[in-house]
Amino acid sequence: MTQRSPESDQRLFMPHVARNREPILAVLRDALPSEARVLEVASGSGEHAAYFAKMMPSVLWQPTDQNPEMLASVAAHRAAAETPNLLAPLRLDVLSSSWPVVRADAVVCINMIHIAPWPATDALLAGASRVLPTGGVLYLYGPYRVDGRHTAESNREFDVWLRGRNPAWGVRDLGEVTDLAASHGLVPARTVGMPANNLSVIFQRAPA
Repeated sequence: MTQRSPESDQRLFMPHVARNREPILAVLRDALPSEARVLEVASGSGEHAAYFAKMMPSVLWQPTDQNPEMLASVAAHRAAAETPNLLAPLRLDVLSSSWPVVRADAVVCINMIHIAPWPATDALLAGASRVLPTGGVLYLYGPYRVDGRHTAESNREFDVWLRGRNPAWGVRDLGEVTDLAASHGLVPARTVGMPANNLSVIFQRAPA
């Protein structure tokens, strides 16, 4: 459940961020170039952006979101963090064919594709392919089915809950995401098991 700060403070706090940020950071430190310009798609509350920018000071972190409330929260977390390598948030509609950032060394997207329709995943992969150079990294985090099966009962229950809220949502199959990524010139590099039955899925931009 999202926690709201006092009315004068626009920061939002999501409990899962405190639980997953350190395991995600460990993977990002290994996967990202040491001085990367990172485009984060669907930054949500901005807690991840503020934490990762602080912990990786040589990485230039560009947060984005489509939701005005989330953009305000990201901006507030940025102001509180006072981290010079964390850029001001930009509005990014993943479905748009024109993103506000045209080049990045890496694209990071955490916990989005299961709470968005499948065309949003296609658009995310297409957009990442546009902005990444050859060898550039796309990092995805969240729950996945593997070979059509849920990896845990809790993920199956979560999938049912998601589809009950919106039939177009749901835990995606890793093979289907990988096949779609390949159609956009993104090849699988590594998959890392994470706490709470999630996965870190890393792709790289293949030569054109």
